[in-house]
Amino acid sequence: MTRSRYGLRARVITLTLAPTLIIGLLLSALFSFNRYHDLENQVINSGANIIEPLAIASEDALRNDSRESVRRIISYAHRKNSKFVRSIAVFDANNQLFVTSNFHPNFEEMMYPEDKPIPPLSSSQLDENTLILRTPILAESQLVEGNWNATNAPVLGYVSIELDLTSLRLQQYQEIFSACLVLIMGLILSGIFAFRLMHDVTKPITHMKDVVDRIRRGHLDVRIEGVMHGELDDLKKGINAMAMSLSEYHVEMQHSIDQATSDLRETLEQLEIQNVELDIAKKRAQEAARVKSEFLANMSHELRTPLNGVIGFTRQMLKTQLTNSQKDYLQTIEKSANNLLNIINDILDFSKLEAGKLALENIPFEFQDTLEEVINLQATSAHEKGLEITLQVDSKIPAGVVGDPLRIQQILTNLMGNSIKFTERGNIDISVEMRSQREDSIELQFMVRDTGIGISERQQAQLFQAFSQADASISRRYGGTGLGLVITQKLVSQMGGEISLTSRLHQGSTFWFTLSLHTTDLPMSESLLELDSLENKQLLLIEPNMQAASIVQQFLVNAGMKVTYRSTLPTESTPYDFVLLNFSPTKEVDMQAVEESIHTALSLSSNVVIGIPSTELALADHLVQTYPVQCITKPLSRKKLLQMLNSHQPKIIEPIEVLPNSDRIPLTVMAVDDNPANLKLITALLQERVESVISCKNGLDAVKESEQRKFDIIFMDIQMPHMDGVTACQEIKKSALNSHTPVVAVTAHAMSGERDRLLKAGMDDYLTKPIEEHILQQVLVHWNPNINTDKVQKLAIAPPAEDSTNDNDIADSSTVKTSNGVIDWGLALRQSANKPDLARDMLKMLIDYIPQVNQVIEEALADDDYPAEDLLHHVHKMHGSCSYSGVPRLKKVCATLEQALRSGASISEVEPELFELQDEMEKVENAAKALLDS
Repeated sequence: MTRSRYGLRARVITLTLAPTLIIGLLLSALFSFNRYHDLENQVINSGANIIEPLAIASEDALRNDSRESVRRIISYAHRKNSKFVRSIAVFDANNQLFVTSNFHPNFEEMMYPEDKPIPPLSSSQLDENTLILRTPILAESQLVEGNWNATNAPVLGYVSIELDLTSLRLQQYQEIFSACLVLIMGLILSGIFAFRLMHDVTKPITHMKDVVDRIRRGHLDVRIEGVMHGELDDLKKGINAMAMSLSEYHVEMQHSIDQATSDLRETLEQLEIQNVELDIAKKRAQEAARVKSEFLANMSHELRTPLNGVIGFTRQMLKTQLTNSQKDYLQTIEKSANNLLNIINDILDFSKLEAGKLALENIPFEFQDTLEEVINLQATSAHEKGLEITLQVDSKIPAGVVGDPLRIQQILTNLMGNSIKFTERGNIDISVEMRSQREDSIELQFMVRDTGIGISERQQAQLFQAFSQADASISRRYGGTGLGLVITQKLVSQMGGEISLTSRLHQGSTFWFTLSLHTTDLPMSESLLELDSLENKQLLLIEPNMQAASIVQQFLVNAGMKVTYRSTLPTESTPYDFVLLNFSPTKEVDMQAVEESIHTALSLSSNVVIGIPSTELALADHLVQTYPVQCITKPLSRKKLLQMLNSHQPKIIEPIEVLPNSDRIPLTVMAVDDNPANLKLITALLQERVESVISCKNGLDAVKESEQRKFDIIFMDIQMPHMDGVTACQEIKKSALNSHTPVVAVTAHAMSGERDRLLKAGMDDYLTKPIEEHILQQVLVHWNPNINTDKVQKLAIAPPAEDSTNDNDIADSSTVKTSNGVIDWGLALRQSANKPDLARDMLKMLIDYIPQVNQVIEEALADDDYPAEDLLHHVHKMHGSCSYSGVPRLKKVCATLEQALRSGASISEVEPELFELQDEMEKVENAAKALLDS
């Protein structure tokens, strides 16, 4: 505010005084300069007017040497101009004083220099307040007329006059003073006019500014008063009119604000009421969701329990003597019950996904084997309809990846099941391609193509909606709940991928989805394949289906073989190293054509492998027994086919050689485990490798044994009643006999960080269940006190990979017993050191323990105050038993439940998992009875 007022006044003063000052200075300077020089010139001219006549008048007197006459002349001139003439002197041609008008103290100043001639022209010399004029006296009368030239006239002498300039200087100063006085008067007059202008202009403007500022602050009743002229009066009227308009607008706006405030208050009251209603509705919805989840979990349990009984007794009935009609009826009952069971499982999975309780695993697994397991499980359904099913995996995809193999299998199972359901003829082709790779992660695209009925564009929008299908008539013709694709979509989304489809009506469909998985450096069984012996071997491939032939030919060529492809057997008799004869799935088999094809193939090669549809197991047994051929089920597994072709390829599971007593390590070992099955297994494994094994059922017994005898190695379970493994280890370390005995932790709990926790707690090493025999052997060698430990590198125990169920070749089907995927007998054999009797004992001990776990679960569900620690103990014990009994599905359910309980989940939060555990235990019981009785 002050700065604006000062600026306006300063501008008025500056614009008023500056021109006056500049013009006055210029005029004063010009006037003073001209007047100063005019006065000097005037004095010089006056002196010249005195001296020149004197020079002329002194010619004759100087020529006649008449001093008196010259003195009279110069004295007269001096008296006449005495006001500014100080002295007049006449000098002769010899530069000697001739005569002077008065005495001068220093005549040398008036003289020309003696060493120079007298100049023929007049000259002047200015020195401060003195002016000396000199004019030569010329003998002009002696010049001839017509040749007069002053420069040529003889010089008789010269006249010198000294003038006093004091009065001149005084007059000059008076002139300068007058100019400055006029300049000052002009500035004063300009200042008066400037201040008058400020009073008449800037003061009203400042007043207007103050009024506008008050209006800005809200004083709308303020007006500009006073008489103003011209444009200022117009500005005053405009500001007053603006203030009146603002006042009217303010009144109107205040009225609008009051109205809006009233409306807003009513709206807020309504919103508050709505928020209360929404909060009540939210609580009701949450309660309804909780009730729905409990209802779905309870109903799935209540429905699956009788269904399992129906399925189990139906299978038992099918083993008895039945008529064809009764057998057909029972098979229909079993199929319908299985379909209903699948529907219940879908509803339970959907409920878990909706509640966000479905946890994903992140474990290493063998990629192609995982996919082939799904293909093999779905192959029977496809082959029953005469459909060819193929799997093509990009060769750039690593053998081992990290992710959730079970959920990937579930996604593929849903998509393949739909494709098989809606396809009557043609192919079901599954392909996996690698879209990108970044450091330790890869992005994969899965595609499932079929040649089925297709889906119109209008119907595609409904596919991923719960309990809906593309066409209402589909549910009547093909069945289903419409939940499969919804579950698939949610699983893909939860795994960070996306899913979509492309389809045209009556031309088939292609479902695709993407997933990002991490790679792993852990060795896979793929690396065990030795393919050197197959290099450059000639193989004849007979495959009627072009897509299946292309896939098989590709991985055989990648293995180094030379493949010749034919859709039918050739007529020529060119020999080959191998013949791979594949038959397409058909509803009826022409035995005569099959046998003729086998005879032809045997004439081409002695090594014949026959690809049989999975629905023709009896045919495979017949061919293996009748002809020198090998059989493999379609779709062909890459690993199994290459192992079959490679006669020098060792089996993936090598038989364990039992060491004789003389080769056993001379060690005394103690095994501690509260689970009888686990204790029996580890004792059996140790008895084959060491001389003496002591078994203990709990930590207290182990501590007592350690106080009585010295042990070389102790294998300690972690979770045990009365005293856990960590506490028992610490107590044993305190004893005198076993203070330095290595204690190896053996546990089924393989969560991240568990190894470090146990080693920090005092354990010397760490083993996970199920125990791998070669790792057990290396641990025994490493901790053997009789071996130099500097020469043995300590083994880093890797986390166990997820158990996977691998189907064996049809040729070996008689030695492998599976029960609907519930019990994997091949896995049970591997986990029990390939000992059938031990495997049966382990499975029987698991079955004997199931009723006790069931009772604990029932008590936990019935009692809200049941301690979760007791339930965790039995679940952990069950998990450990599953690790050696070939029950991967039951083991997985136990692992999920144990992880949830360890994370602090309450019993009510894991009710669905407990019901699922009960159902799976019931399935294992039914399957185990059939397996153990056979």
